[in-house]
Amino acid sequence: MQRFGDKLRTLRIKHNMTLKQLAKAVGRSAHGYISELEAGKKKPTAEFVLSIARLFNITTDELLKDELELSD
Repeated sequence: MQRFGDKLRTLRIKHNMTLKQLAKAVGRSAHGYISELEAGKKKPTAEFVLSIARLFNITTDELLKDELELSD
């Protein structure tokens, strides 16, 4: 799970989203939490991981397992 922030940033950029747009898409009022996740300062909640997986149509394993890469 060390790479979660990197994967989140990669997905956000790949989908041409700003931090604010991503926050809004997953029902957050502010983007600070997402910024801290991307920087590796915080660990994601299970609810947030599920929201991201649904939004980007990927598995939670792809997000959480460091040895798995994101599929194109």
